[in-house]
Amino acid sequence: MRSVTYSMGVSLDGYIVGPDGGFDWTAPDEEVFRFVTGEIRQVGVHLMGRRLYETMLYWETADRDPSLDDAMLEWAALWKRLPKVVFSTTLSAVQGNARLLPGGLAQEIERLRAEPGEGDIAIGGAALAAEAAASGLVDEYRARVYPVLVGGGVPYFPRQERRVDLELVESRTFTSRVVYLRYRVAR
Repeated sequence: MRSVTYSMGVSLDGYIVGPDGGFDWTAPDEEVFRFVTGEIRQVGVHLMGRRLYETMLYWETADRDPSLDDAMLEWAALWKRLPKVVFSTTLSAVQGNARLLPGGLAQEIERLRAEPGEGDIAIGGAALAAEAAASGLVDEYRARVYPVLVGGGVPYFPRQERRVDLELVESRTFTSRVVYLRYRVAR
């Protein structure tokens, strides 16, 4: 069965976006960028909310940006080909290799798990990941922890009223002092 993974950059105090809405501190260096590119190769479909979709929309046409180096062009090609499902009640259309759903996250995950396909089901965006986590649908949490305290903002982990035990399956420290932690939900 395909795993549902939640992978994001996060501050040491637990936020994916700071109180000012900024996340410039998550800009990856070359080593982390190569790692994230390798991670996206393992994804078969990416589920996201409106805000993340709008943030990532640049990559749908990034191959036209003459300032990009080979690594970024490789990322753009991978992202462009990747099937995406955007959950939004405010968008009327999406671009690229994406389809729009107004809701039904749990049903979509179960449908994707049941159909033949390879690669993880990645989920992005704090609100969408929180909805999946609350329903017990996230199989792995993958955090790239940046050595910064931002003091508030959008939390990586949703507030839950239940305990979730995790098993550490991988960790890595990059030369930039970013620490990668990959936890599997203990079931």
